[in-house]
This record gives sequence, C-alpha cells and structure tokens, in this order.
Amino acid sequence: MPRAPRLTAAPADDLPPAQKRAVVAAILVLHGAAAWGLLQLSPVREALAEAAPMFVDLLAPPAPEKPPEPPPPPPPPPRPIPKRPPPPAPVIAAPPAPAPAPFVVEPPPPEPAPPAPPEVPVIVAAPAPPAPPAPPPPPKEIPASAIQYLEPPAPVYPRLSRRLNESGLVVVRVYVDTDGMPRTVQVLQSSGFARLDDAAVEGVRRARFRPYTENGRPTAGWARIPIPFELEK
Repeated sequence: MPRAPRLTAAPADDLPPAQKRAVVAAILVLHGAAAWGLLQLSPVREALAEAAPMFVDLLAPPAPEKPPEPPPPPPPPPRPIPKRPPPPAPVIAAPPAPAPAPFVVEPPPPEPAPPAPPEVPVIVAAPAPPAPPAPPPPPKEIPASAIQYLEPPAPVYPRLSRRLNESGLVVVRVYVDTDGMPRTVQVLQSSGFARLDDAAVEGVRRARFRPYTENGRPTAGWARIPIPFELEK
C-alpha cells in the first residue's frame, strides 16, 4: 500500500498569521487529496470497509475549526517605471540614385516586300493563215448553137495525110474570152492521126469568135468545135 506523503510544517513563529493559515489549509488539502487517492484503490476500500466497525467508537469527533481570519489587504501595486523612448535612429542620407537612361524602342525593321508573282508567258497565237481565195466559178460551157464566128476556122488538110488517105473527125475544145479571142485550144477527141489533130488545132487558133453574151454582158467560156477531115471521092 503506498504511503501518504509526509508534510513538514515550517516553524510557526517565523510566519505571519495569513501565511500560517495558508500553510494549514494547504496541509489539509494535501491530506484530503492523499486520502481520496487511497480510497480509489480497491484493496484500501475493502480494508477500510472491514475495519470500519472497529474504529467507530474509538475515533473522537473532530474539533471544530476556527473561522478563517479575513485575508490581509493586498499590497499596493508597484508603481510602473516609465520607459524611456529609444533614441532616434540616425538618418543616413543615401546618395541620389542615378536617373535611369531613357529607354529607346528601336523601330522594327521594314517588312520585306512580297515577291512579285512570276510572269505568265503570253502565248501569242500565230495569225491564222489567210483564207484561200474563192475558186473562180467553173468556166461557162458555150452551147454549140450560140457559137458565132467573125472568122471561122480554116484548117489546112495536110498533103501527106491526103497521100496516105488519112481522114477522120477531130473535136477541139477552145476557151473563148470576152473579146472573142481563142485563148486555149485542146484536142478533146482525136481523129487517130496526129497530123490531122495538129491541123485542126491550128485552124481553130486562127479563128475569131463573136463574144458570147448573157443578159447583155459578154461572157467567156468553153466551146466545142468539130473539125472533119474527109478525102474527096
């Protein structure tokens, strides 16, 4: 079982009355607290329960406590000691800061000009060839009934052809202009003998024609002229 702490009281003669009462009160409080702590232990409570009847008649009633004396008046509060203000800090004049250099913003470099678009080659179309001239109208065919002569053809019968008994019909095609002149003379149908054909072409080339007219206007054209070569019987 734990023992209660022993308290030793200070000599009473050296303490003032108020402190003595305080010491007594503290001792009583400590004793009460120690007793209460012991009572919290179950063995102690059981032992006290068993021994309680034996000490009922032996314990004397506690002496009545004297009323506590009134506490002495509190001492006057100490006078506050005025605090001296701290000495002012020395002011150190700093040299003036140099003025900042003016900030000059350089203008941005000029933007490069956009590249020129590539030149598109201009394809010049070759001039169209000139239209061919309109073909002349086909030569007019002068009908045989419309052929008129100013000098009719007079072919000469070749002597050798007479001696060889060469005869036949030669058809000559002649182009007569607006003046009635034979410009082109061709053999359209041969007699079978070159000498007779040549004689027919020469005879028509020496002829002169009256111009052929249509609607009162002279018109050139082709004419067919038959030249017979016949032997006399």
